[in-house]
Amino acid sequence: MKPANLEAIHRSFEIQAPNFESRTVNFSKEEYLNYTLSRVAPSKQDTVLDAAAGTCACGRSFAPLVQSVVCLDATPSMLQVGKREAEKDHLNNMVFVKGFAEELPFLNDSFSIVFSRLAFHHFTNVDAAFSEMARTLKPGGKLVLIDLEAAAEEMRQAEDELETLRDPSHVKNLSKNEMLELFASRGLQVEQCETTEMQQRLKSWLALTKTPEPVQREITERMKSELAGKEKTGFSPYMENGEICFHQKWLLLIGRKPL
Repeated sequence: MKPANLEAIHRSFEIQAPNFESRTVNFSKEEYLNYTLSRVAPSKQDTVLDAAAGTCACGRSFAPLVQSVVCLDATPSMLQVGKREAEKDHLNNMVFVKGFAEELPFLNDSFSIVFSRLAFHHFTNVDAAFSEMARTLKPGGKLVLIDLEAAAEEMRQAEDELETLRDPSHVKNLSKNEMLELFASRGLQVEQCETTEMQQRLKSWLALTKTPEPVQREITERMKSELAGKEKTGFSPYMENGEICFHQKWLLLIGRKPL
């Protein structure tokens, strides 16, 4: 099942791939990767699937601690970056697969840990992707979902509008309740549910996606307008050292598949 927005995903992440590992953005932030590992607590016997893996930053952080890691993504250029970085670090227990989270090319009950990080807001069919993740997870295994938590209900439309202006492959951010419902509907028992606020600097955030200058100006003006007390964007921007900044809420949920 190809994602309905596959072309937009390819365009966006082919642009982002060269700079996705940059230290100026938080998508590969070491502290958060270490936090994720501490919460998931993988073991040397674990077999791991990183679904919609991007440059496989999370999968690479798991690799030294587990038996094997499969990284799957729809965009070859992202996987190429991940494979290159894995080879630099001599991570020989990783496999890189082009494919779709909505139609995973793996048998039922294949992995003891299945996770997806910062991808669900790009999915046009979150139910299909989550169902596939649950299907390929072994009984007793852990399903880990990390994604951006939506703004308060009255701000969600404005937030998603700016997200999509910046990156046309964005679909929508899910609320905490919507993510919890994904677990409940598949009979997964949620063991952890935690939110972390991650600072983003507007200029770096826009630079990552190489958002066209006119769109950058529009987004910046709307942020400035909110700072001046006018219409809200859902981002709650603030100034720090002369730069516009905002916080994203990254929600981590870990669910256990029944035996």
